[in-house]
Amino acid sequence: MGTASFELLGFGIAVALCYNLFKPVGWRQAILLVANLIFLARFSMYPRAWLPFAGFLLLGFVLLWLIQNDRIKFLMPVVLFTILIFIWLKKYTFLPQATFLRFPYMTIGLSYIFFRVLHLLIDARKGDLPGNVSFISYLNYTLNFVTLVTGPIQLYYGFAETHLAPERPPLTIFDVGFAARRIAIGFFKVEVLSMVFSGLQHHEIATLSAAQPFAQRVAAGALIAAIYPIFLYCNFSGYIDLVIGLAALMRFRLPENFNRPFSSDNFLNFWNRWHITLSSWFKTYFYNPLVMALMRRYPSKSIEPFLGVFGFFATFFLLGIWHGQNSVFVFYGVVLALGVTLNKLWQIKLTKALGRKRYNALSNHPVYNGFSRGLTYTYSSLCLLWFWSNWDQIGVFVRALGGSALVAVWLLIFVVATVLLAIWETGRAWLLSITWKGDSVLTTRYVSTVFATAAIVITAAVILLLNAPAPQIVYKTF
Repeated sequence: MGTASFELLGFGIAVALCYNLFKPVGWRQAILLVANLIFLARFSMYPRAWLPFAGFLLLGFVLLWLIQNDRIKFLMPVVLFTILIFIWLKKYTFLPQATFLRFPYMTIGLSYIFFRVLHLLIDARKGDLPGNVSFISYLNYTLNFVTLVTGPIQLYYGFAETHLAPERPPLTIFDVGFAARRIAIGFFKVEVLSMVFSGLQHHEIATLSAAQPFAQRVAAGALIAAIYPIFLYCNFSGYIDLVIGLAALMRFRLPENFNRPFSSDNFLNFWNRWHITLSSWFKTYFYNPLVMALMRRYPSKSIEPFLGVFGFFATFFLLGIWHGQNSVFVFYGVVLALGVTLNKLWQIKLTKALGRKRYNALSNHPVYNGFSRGLTYTYSSLCLLWFWSNWDQIGVFVRALGGSALVAVWLLIFVVATVLLAIWETGRAWLLSITWKGDSVLTTRYVSTVFATAAIVITAAVILLLNAPAPQIVYKTF
């Protein structure tokens, strides 16, 4: 039930019906807690498997209680201790293997719980939480079944604003319509689009061989690398669409996690549009405090931009290794960090060379934007090589292509991405320009309903005809 499935949909609708049955906050608290526990039980029915998971939750609440009751004066040791326990439970390979627990245990959603716990501890120390957090509210916030598996990372005040409000806005027919459209689009992305793109990538991986002609090898290599970002987007954002829709039925307002990331004209902008809540969390709780501390330590206007560059490198390195426990993800973090660092240095140097006004003019030029989008997509595809594969698979990929074909692969991805994304952006802008009664036709509720209905029909047809399971949600493993 941890993926986009009809079982999850049915469960979510049943919970929403019970949740909305009565108005008192206590009723909502009880229904959500029971739903969360049932959802967790679907992953394992063995109590022992949940002991470390429960221990981490209990540790988080005890630390939160101590902070809220002014029993802890210094926050940093608490944060560092929480981080150490997390990386120990996740079995990061740089820790001694002998220290790990010997029995199998569940870590489903632990990475997202980790962010929520750290947020609570930090904001409690700063006095930014909306009152003391009760144990039931803490459990419902950290274990909320709609956000447990893949996020989005909702902050506590956003959760409390809707879940704990004495009076909530009514659930209107328009809210139900919004939820239905998001659920339909989410299923279409996961059950149809991600299945198609995943199947195509795996087919190309299976057929790639050093014995193929040069052109075929380049085409296969380009498809393998360039398809994965689209698959991951459909897979991940589709699940997010589904849970946003389910949450809307419970009158939760979850934050959006994607904003047309492939329209980004640089790598920094890409991360403002991709996995938005993760990027925002790192910006709020790591990047901003780090850069502010560095600026206080080195108060010089001339080096401030470069302190920001260092902050970006450190932030994205940690963001990368959050995704996995081994050396592949360490390298993934390095590649991400290099991308944002070079991007920021380029912006600094170009602004200095051209001046702010000319740099802004260049940044808004459609040709420059077109090449920038193509380059951003190409680099994103390169980074994700270390996301979906391991060192052995990367070695096979490189040896099968050979040096010249490998270069040609990235050139081909750059050219095709530049052209196709330019066509996409131009076509989208033209469609949005079509108006009726002052509103863009493309964004009206009626057109959205038509799209959602078509998505339902196509998804149902694919499921019935192919009878093939959709790929597992990639971010379910975190």
